[in-house]
Amino acid sequence: MLFWGKCLICCFLLAGRKGFLDDQFSQLQKLQDESTPDFVIEVITMFFDDSENLLKNMARCLEQVPADFKQIDAHAHQYKGSSASIGAARVKNVCATFRAFCEAKNQEGCMRCLSQLQQEYSLLKNALQYLFSVIAFISCFSFILHAV
Repeated sequence: MLFWGKCLICCFLLAGRKGFLDDQFSQLQKLQDESTPDFVIEVITMFFDDSENLLKNMARCLEQVPADFKQIDAHAHQYKGSSASIGAARVKNVCATFRAFCEAKNQEGCMRCLSQLQQEYSLLKNALQYLFSVIAFISCFSFILHAV
């Protein structure tokens, strides 16, 4: 368990250096234990699925004429909350800006925020998938070393 804890702390530090994650991610890690060894990966995977649905829904609402700012704001609010719950700081911050543009009914600003959200989500997803694959590799390597 100590090994996994160190790996997850490493993930936090590596991702945190780019500002992708904040301290909430380390709080999420603390909820993981031997009875739920895949807890963090499962939560992050659900976040990825929810993110893709929310981004599609926001894009669809922005394409409507006139744009449904109330619904877009509801999606941005939900995305901000789910981002905050896993510590996705940059995504959360863009969501806050997105909500301000929704309140102002600024479609151009909303379009820019949607584009930025898609980019931030992609960067976060790639970084976390890479870090989790490194953990899986290290875990496999560690298992082999202990078996020898």
